[in-house]
Amino acid sequence: MIKKKTSPVIEARNLTRIYTLGNSEVVGINNIGIDIPPGELVVLKGNSGSGKSTLLSLIAGLDRPTRGYLTVAGHDLTKATTSDLTHFRREVVGMVFQSFNLMPTLNVLENTSLPGLLAGKSGDNVKSKATELLEWLGLSARWNHLPAQLSGGEMQRTAIARALINDPDIILADEPTGNLDSRNGQVVVELLAELNRKWNRTVVIATHSDLADSLATMTICLRDGMITDQACDI
Repeated sequence: MIKKKTSPVIEARNLTRIYTLGNSEVVGINNIGIDIPPGELVVLKGNSGSGKSTLLSLIAGLDRPTRGYLTVAGHDLTKATTSDLTHFRREVVGMVFQSFNLMPTLNVLENTSLPGLLAGKSGDNVKSKATELLEWLGLSARWNHLPAQLSGGEMQRTAIARALINDPDIILADEPTGNLDSRNGQVVVELLAELNRKWNRTVVIATHSDLADSLATMTICLRDGMITDQACDI
């Protein structure tokens, strides 16, 4: 029996992002080509300025490439309209950031529910889904707490719940352990790995940390905005 080839969930060719700063240009990433099959746990490694966050922002639809080709979950992000990108960010990808990016005046349940409500989903259905996620993440006793009342680990787990509320195909995490101690960082990485292995989500983690190295199914090393076959230099 011949196994059917699976199309990449993330595919890039000659992907380049150049930023203009006054009279100068800064290359974020340069002619990158990648094929990421669905269901991988990908770790993007590289020093500061290597292009990790730039690449993640392009995959997330938060930024547009200067040139090249990029499709994510069947969406051509090089041709997408502003409206297309808004829908893409709400429905297709879930983002987890180093700085958590929680709304300070909303409690844990409200922060988790917000993307679902913005996507026009039923309030009852969103609340039910948020409750389920917060129980899984061990935050049942913190639903009514504001972000300022949470520990760093609890804020990041809330951010993971928020990223999952619309059942995205792909979870993108930009330095998700950067503001956490090693114990909480390990917890967050293991949660992301569980999403990948138990729920078959494609997870891409951009990080300086080595916490996710042993869990990765695919590692991409960046240096000076380009992919390198050499060992990751962190």
